[in-house]
Amino acid sequence: MRYRKLGKWGLKVSEISLGAWVTFGDVVKDKETVREIVRIAYEGGVNFFDNADVYAKGLAEEIMGEILHGVPPGTPLVLSTKAYWPMSEDPNDRGLSRKHLLESITKSLKRLKTDYVDIFFAHRFDPEVPMEEIVYAMHTIVEKGYALYWGTSEWPAARIAEAVTFAKENGLHPPVVEQPQYSMLYRERVENEILPEAERFGMGLVVWSPLAQGMLTGKYDEGIPEGSRFARYDQFRERYLTEENRRKVLKLKAVADELGLTRTQLALAWVLRLPGISSAITGATRPEQIRESLGAAGVDLPQEALEKIEAILKGEA
Repeated sequence: MRYRKLGKWGLKVSEISLGAWVTFGDVVKDKETVREIVRIAYEGGVNFFDNADVYAKGLAEEIMGEILHGVPPGTPLVLSTKAYWPMSEDPNDRGLSRKHLLESITKSLKRLKTDYVDIFFAHRFDPEVPMEEIVYAMHTIVEKGYALYWGTSEWPAARIAEAVTFAKENGLHPPVVEQPQYSMLYRERVENEILPEAERFGMGLVVWSPLAQGMLTGKYDEGIPEGSRFARYDQFRERYLTEENRRKVLKLKAVADELGLTRTQLALAWVLRLPGISSAITGATRPEQIRESLGAAGVDLPQEALEKIEAILKGEA
């Protein structure tokens, strides 16, 4: 496992990380399975574990908190969580107001059984709240020691720039990391908009869905397996399961085979080819899935393979 800094900042995260979205407390309700997945990840060098209050309405945080609470004191972990999405019918229990952010981090820390998280993300941009309120609230959270750093998730590039600029002009803690979606099948927004701004401000990127919700694994070569993510979530199936994408994924198998990799490992290594990407956040519903993902750690794809992949993704091969 290799560890990368969050842009210019000192915190280092494992290049392969483990996230709880649509798995812990949702698809995977058995705590022993989650415990095994976390154990394999940690023993494989993963130090970064990503979560959010909205994942299974707090249950993902509770499960991860219970499991990580059992590790020896001083175990080197990097924990993150997020706030923005509604957690109840209360009109103030959502968004990025100072009230909601301060209350949310307090509840998340209780569920995670920890005194602080390493990174606290604004889970989306909130156009209803002034930037000064968002940045001051996040600055307060860092100053109080509830989080060591703060970041953004799926924010527009212009709003990221606005937040960093406002923070610097007012002596406040700026966001140090953005969490966007990025994969072989969803790349233009990060490469053309987000990454240039992040690099300009010294921010790192920790990307989610690097496997395009499983499309890049080859799981859907012959259809939709029962119980799979595409069988459960219409929005993912409609976005990714196209004939064009299926053809690309089938062609990628030859490239992966030449390198002795699975398509999962190829897709993760491809994401990590960019030095501006600090970590690829993976999910797992079974222990063998996280084992496979860990096989991408430390893999540098040769230029010839990158050129073949690019031709496939552009429809030129």
